[in-house]
Amino acid sequence: MKILNRHAMFIGRCACFCAATTCGWAQLGLPSGSETPGPARATQLPLSGRTGQSGSVTAVESPIPGATTSVNTINPSVEVQGPFSGSSSGRLSFSGKLSLHDAVERALRYNLGAIGLAEAAQQANGETRVARSALLPNLNGSLSETLEQLDLQAVGFRFKLPVPGFSIPAVVGPFNYFDLRASLSQSVVDRTAWNNYRSASESLRASRLSVKDARDVVILAAGGAYLQVISAAARVASARTQLETANALFEQTSRQRAVGLVAQIDVNRSRVQFLTQRQRVTSLENDLAKQKINLARITGLPPNDRFEIADDVPFAPAPDLNLEEALREAFAQRWDLKAAEAQVRAAERTRAAARAERLPSVSLSADYGAIGPTPDRARATFTVVGSLKAPIWQGGRIEGDVEQANAALKQRQAELEDLRAKVEADVRNAYLDLAAAGSQVEVARENLGVTQENLKLTRQRFEAGVSDNVDVVQSQEAVAGAELDYINGVFAHNVAKLSLARAIGQASDKLPQFLAVKSR
Repeated sequence: MKILNRHAMFIGRCACFCAATTCGWAQLGLPSGSETPGPARATQLPLSGRTGQSGSVTAVESPIPGATTSVNTINPSVEVQGPFSGSSSGRLSFSGKLSLHDAVERALRYNLGAIGLAEAAQQANGETRVARSALLPNLNGSLSETLEQLDLQAVGFRFKLPVPGFSIPAVVGPFNYFDLRASLSQSVVDRTAWNNYRSASESLRASRLSVKDARDVVILAAGGAYLQVISAAARVASARTQLETANALFEQTSRQRAVGLVAQIDVNRSRVQFLTQRQRVTSLENDLAKQKINLARITGLPPNDRFEIADDVPFAPAPDLNLEEALREAFAQRWDLKAAEAQVRAAERTRAAARAERLPSVSLSADYGAIGPTPDRARATFTVVGSLKAPIWQGGRIEGDVEQANAALKQRQAELEDLRAKVEADVRNAYLDLAAAGSQVEVARENLGVTQENLKLTRQRFEAGVSDNVDVVQSQEAVAGAELDYINGVFAHNVAKLSLARAIGQASDKLPQFLAVKSR
């Protein structure tokens, strides 16, 4: 009889053991969810390090409404594309008058291009923290309560006892247990995860440098738009003066016709000149309003033209800086060039991460907790697992990761070389425009004085009856053309200086040196 009892107790313990096995070895004190971390995989970078969301701001040659068609003038404009042409709603107080300094400050705060790149840098910071997490310990806690009933025959257990009238129940339970446990996993040696983190850190550095470069681009956009408004306003003022002159000539010719001193054709000619000037004023006023709306969009103001410009930027000589010094400063200071170099370093680290996938990795996992049928009967259990994993054959995946990383690295190296050439081209182009615009201003200033004197003389001849008003009309057109040439020359010179400040880098520090601002 004692033998039978001992046999039954053994069978019951087996049943309990089977139940614990089905529950995931929990009652034996083994961790129910602890896993050793596996080796990391190289994070693949996009093929190109340049983003299509950044937009562009460039000084280009384009026709300006009301400008002359003479071959000795250059008509630049600042072309703003992509997010840099827009802005979020500005919350800074605004008096209704906008200075150049205020325009730049508002654009740096509210321009959409700068905001987008700042958020991209924030996203890169988050990606860096994710990559770093693979190198740091991961600690988790869990609390579980389990109530279970098992069908032993359903899971394959069959018991045949030689004792008549005694059998093992097919269903065991219900029984319950709880488990309070903390688990820790740590990557000890994983070169791929380490290089992923270094690659993410370089990408973050590139993003932050791009944000600084965006400030220079925003200054070019806001400063160029402000200069375009000043130039447009100067053309309107010139056209209005020419309109007053044409109107005075028309009235004078009408009076002379009334007393029979001139023919009707002279009256008609002066009237055509008056109407032409009036249409020119309308066209230029329309262009001025659009330029002000464009400036408002860049600087976070409401998109209308109901504000005044507080500053003038007259002609002033360029800073004493030769081409070689400018190139040297540009290669040392341009933020976009430094960002491209960081992109190359990130690609190199990604390639190293892909190659490191072939190396073994060492990891550690552990857990500690209390397990038992009730909290007061729980006992402490723990598990410590160290693992060494070495890749033998991954189906060609590692070779594919290395190939992708090599392609991204070569592309970034090519983009860096292209950007170096672009930096030099930007500086040289700005110098060429600066020299051409300076010469245009000198010629236009002298031409304006000559045409104004010629207009005065021809009007005297017309008033004396020596000639008809054909010469007067032609002289008026010459004065108007000379004034527009001078306005365009000053604008082109200021844009060239602004472009040179951006081409050299750190435009916010150089802006007061390059542009002579005068309050109205």
